Amino acid sequence: MNRFKWFYHPVFIFIFSIVALAASLVLYVYWYIGVSAGLASIIKNYNLDPNQFFEVNTWVVVLVLSILVGIILVGVFVIFVYNQKTWQLYRLQRNFINNFTHELKTPVTSLKLYLDTFTKYDLPREEQIKYVGYMLQDVERLLKNINRILNLARIESGNYWKEFVIVDLVNAVQKFYRNNADLFPNCEFKIHNLAGKPLHYPINPQLFEMFLMNIMTNAVKYNESDNPSVDVHFIPRKKGLQIRFEDNGIGIEKSETKKIFRMFYRVGQADDATANGSGLGLYMARQIARIHKGEVTAESEGKGKGSIFALTLPMRGGVEG
Repeated sequence: MNRFKWFYHPVFIFIFSIVALAASLVLYVYWYIGVSAGLASIIKNYNLDPNQFFEVNTWVVVLVLSILVGIILVGVFVIFVYNQKTWQLYRLQRNFINNFTHELKTPVTSLKLYLDTFTKYDLPREEQIKYVGYMLQDVERLLKNINRILNLARIESGNYWKEFVIVDLVNAVQKFYRNNADLFPNCEFKIHNLAGKPLHYPINPQLFEMFLMNIMTNAVKYNESDNPSVDVHFIPRKKGLQIRFEDNGIGIEKSETKKIFRMFYRVGQADDATANGSGLGLYMARQIARIHKGEVTAESEGKGKGSIFALTLPMRGGVEG
């Protein structure tokens, strides 16, 4: 059966349908021209009135038929493209579910092991505190994964916090790092404000913090250096502002710089269950940038040369000091 698996492949079916339809059109045109020529010959030989039969407008009929066939071909092509995209999304979702199930199962299994240990053994107080610490880490990991899914659903449905307030972006980024420094241990964080003054811009504080969390987490997670570093550059533009996050991480292949913002896409093979991450963080960052009418892009010179994530925001009420 596997030898004939290609026979059911959408690409083969699509090509076969196109060939069959084209062949039908050619045969019909050939037959129609032949019949029309025969009728014309009979009418001429017997001096008959052509109106008694029909007016021979062969090329008009062929033209109309060609247009109809063209419409059918376009419809078939649209269905084919939709089917391919649906199948690709299905594969990505399937691999995401497998990977995310592992992300949830691992801390749950760990928690169960620690709880079994507590019920079976009378542990000293120091050991109890140590295991409780491990359990708290697992609970935190579970909460992060659950919140990631909930936030994605909220953004996708448009049911997010829609209050935009004008804030100093430089101060907002500094405040974010101060409040979450424990999440980025040994990370060297620097801000470079080329304008030399506060940069005010209307943002959604909750979503912007979520954006920073995804970008910063990505910079530290994919980093093999003993001292990860992130340099944030604020660069005023004529039509807005660009914020560049430059890290010294493992870098990105140039062929991946656009793909990494896709939903469920993970570095490596898109359908590789061993690839890192859940494939949601950078997708959410892109969606948040779009909510702010901006755009986020990635740059890298290749593996081992770090990455740059640039958030470009348009002029909305002005970037003022």
